[in-house]
Amino acid sequence: MRKYCLLVALILPGAGWANEPIQPVEPAKVTNPEKVELGKMLFFEPRLSKSGAISCNSCHNLATGGVDNQVSSLGHKWKVGPINSPTVLNSSLNFVQFWDGRAKDLKEQAAGPIANPLEMAFTHNLAVETLHTLPGYRTRFSAVYGKDNFGIDEVTDAIAAFEETLVTPNAPFDRWLKGDSKALTAQQLKGYELFKAKGCTACHNGVAIGGNSYQKMGLVKSYKTDNPAKGRGAVTGEKQFIGWFKVPTLRNIELTYPYFHDGAVWDLKEAVQIMADIQLGQRLTDQEAEDMTAYLKSLTGEQPQIVLPQLPPSQPDTPKPEVKS
Repeated sequence: MRKYCLLVALILPGAGWANEPIQPVEPAKVTNPEKVELGKMLFFEPRLSKSGAISCNSCHNLATGGVDNQVSSLGHKWKVGPINSPTVLNSSLNFVQFWDGRAKDLKEQAAGPIANPLEMAFTHNLAVETLHTLPGYRTRFSAVYGKDNFGIDEVTDAIAAFEETLVTPNAPFDRWLKGDSKALTAQQLKGYELFKAKGCTACHNGVAIGGNSYQKMGLVKSYKTDNPAKGRGAVTGEKQFIGWFKVPTLRNIELTYPYFHDGAVWDLKEAVQIMADIQLGQRLTDQEAEDMTAYLKSLTGEQPQIVLPQLPPSQPDTPKPEVKS
């Protein structure tokens, strides 16, 4: 029966994704380009940090899959964060933000790093005051929001609007879903059949292939880590949810190493083998792991083509708001 299913998959590629547990990413539709451009400027704006050196892009680098490819990101005064930075690409498809889901949407998430002492280490008030000293921002906020007296709500709203455009459509697997019979190799198709047969789609499904549920890290077998993050349990205060994290997206997974919330694994094939073992209680053969890894590499979509914004210059006679050490 399994051989028959694989044969059908090989013969009838993209026979309609309605019957598949995964759906393709669609290109972003921009309805307010001025807000998106303002959000892009703020995403790359280091003056939202206490040091004036850290921006959103520092940890979510759009040139490297929306991550910094570090075990944990470095923040203010080289402080190390407690958890691996998730990709910002396709983050609009997540049902909540952060590994532990403490932010309900991208706007709420954007506010977190600015005031986090391990990250940008500023305050919302001082960040907004800094932007108010820059005429270029006052002009843009006035044009987008109709007022000069903007605050952190408008700042994070604009950043979220930009991040909503950071989707990666037209991955080879998406093209296959839509009917392109030559988009995937035979090995990638085998890997996809294994991905479904082994039960991976129980958690990794939908458009983002993840990002729509919480799961315990180490569902079948315990996962040993020195990472202090407690996951959802730290948010709810409930012990039974310690070690539960938002299921990460598998979109662009070949680019977003190291893997897991603790950034413990750098090799994608190894990550596949570990997850099959501790989440599903299954040991993959070396060939099965190779095939599944080949499939996962078909999930790399078109990366956002970002033209770096020209940020407003600081006014030489306008001092930056005082920051206490």
